Amino acid sequence: MTRVLVVDDEPQIVRALVINLKARKYDVDAAGDGATALQLAAARHPDVVVLDLGLPDLDGVEVIKGLRGWTRVPIIVLSARHSSDEKVQALDAGADDYVTKPFGMDELLARLRAAVRRAEPTGGGEDDVIVETEGFTVDLAAKKVNRAGNDVRLTPTEWHLLEVLVRNMGRLVSQRQLLQEVWGPSYGTESNYLRVYMAQLRRKLEADPSHPKHFITEPGMGYRFEK
Repeated sequence: MTRVLVVDDEPQIVRALVINLKARKYDVDAAGDGATALQLAAARHPDVVVLDLGLPDLDGVEVIKGLRGWTRVPIIVLSARHSSDEKVQALDAGADDYVTKPFGMDELLARLRAAVRRAEPTGGGEDDVIVETEGFTVDLAAKKVNRAGNDVRLTPTEWHLLEVLVRNMGRLVSQRQLLQEVWGPSYGTESNYLRVYMAQLRRKLEADPSHPKHFITEPGMGYRFEK
């Protein structure tokens, strides 16, 4: 059973989420503040976290950073903050998706399902390969990246984006295709997601992130991975 941690200080939202999630056979824990959320996450190991940014004790971005210090669990931000800068800040801290309030329950549940799917291990296949560059190695079968002898920690969304690009090595992958393959079919225009996550991959894997050799931007079109 998939375990969801709901973090929100609005009781009516928590109640609605708990009812809807349990009706769909999810196991649900709930926290009304950031400190409790971090404690529950450590004790209960949720499969996905739904997190409000406006908490009474900690800013939600701090909770994201706290979680990312030790877990790759998918994090869906649920917030009344609408500005692009605040969305980018949450994504940059390690969130996987961002839903603004007020929200439709069907949309949120669809995004939650997509986040859980992205985090699930996939079975091996004949096309599983190891891709080596001069600076890092990508093991598609093991879902691991190694740089200078050390494993690189990637979030599920960072890994999924990397995997799509690597499997299309040398080919331009459009923004729409990346969004739909990584985040789901309802996406297509959220180019700010791609900018944030490409910046994160470059920081983690490129020798000079400001002059990337492997993660190439084709302005207005998409991205390409080169060995």
